[in-house]
Amino acid sequence: MNMTLAEETTLLTRQELLARLKDVGARRYHHQHPFHLRMHRGELTRGQLQAWTLNRYYYQSRIPIKDSLILAKSDDPAFRRAWRKRILDHDGDQDGYGGVEKWIQLAQASGVSREQVVPCTRVLPGVRYAVDAYLALVRDHSLLIAVASSLTELFSRDLISLRMDQLKLHYPFLTPGLAYFEGRLTQAPEDAEFALDYVSTHAKTRAEQEQVIGALEAKCAILWAQLDAIDYAYVTPGNTPPDAFVPDCE
Repeated sequence: MNMTLAEETTLLTRQELLARLKDVGARRYHHQHPFHLRMHRGELTRGQLQAWTLNRYYYQSRIPIKDSLILAKSDDPAFRRAWRKRILDHDGDQDGYGGVEKWIQLAQASGVSREQVVPCTRVLPGVRYAVDAYLALVRDHSLLIAVASSLTELFSRDLISLRMDQLKLHYPFLTPGLAYFEGRLTQAPEDAEFALDYVSTHAKTRAEQEQVIGALEAKCAILWAQLDAIDYAYVTPGNTPPDAFVPDCE
């Protein structure tokens, strides 16, 4: 985006910043990806859903690692206390029943075993590269950019609500495994509000605000790239690379 000098030095209000972020979501969030659209129309096979759950697990399993990297960037105890909730949400408490475990249960409901999912040895290279790029984005940039990259949670609740309804309708065998999405209906909006407050407060210049927007664009691209890899390998044209997961059912 080309800006005039006046625009480059004019700080966006919180509402203007939020509007820019929502515009990124409307245009770039993966709710519009053809794979998700097929899923919500009930057009995927059980095997394609298995491939999705197994590959998406790699992303899910790296979320608490990503959040640990963010924790390590902050010297503010109040921030760390607030952010560590995300790790517990995904890793669970001493019983271990968090979002990562719930995702394994979704994969099992699709017909994939825990032993197939957890090692991540059959994950598509494209998915692995995209998820690793997310970890690198968080690791190699400022705390502001790292926090901003989580702002896809601004849009996730609506997608989760739609997904739950459509999965129950079109793929009833997945219903026992939907606990992950049920938890995220409340967790994601809470997390998004905290992250939005943080970037709104700590982006002190227009340049930093543009970095926040850019971080969200990068995260949307990462999510889109994951689905590109899954769609290419298991839907159209269906070119599954060597050693990747191959469903044993249609």
